[in-house]
Amino acid sequence: MQNKTTGALAGAVLLGLSNVAAAQDCFGVVLAGENDCATSLNACAGHSLEDGQADAYIDLPNGLCEKLALGSLEPKE
Repeated sequence: MQNKTTGALAGAVLLGLSNVAAAQDCFGVVLAGENDCATSLNACAGHSLEDGQADAYIDLPNGLCEKLALGSLEPKE
């Protein structure tokens, strides 16, 4: 039983690592207070001021950002 649990846990960790490696910054789609990193208006993650803030981003799986309305791989002015 312990081997199955260990195997499942190892698989979950590897899956999580593969998702991190395949992520990209997506600007303009983050809800207020949910950004992943600092912006020009604040110095910390989680402090974006408004929904869809042009310079705030969140990491999303590769290819998803381009499918979202207002999603951009570059910060908007």
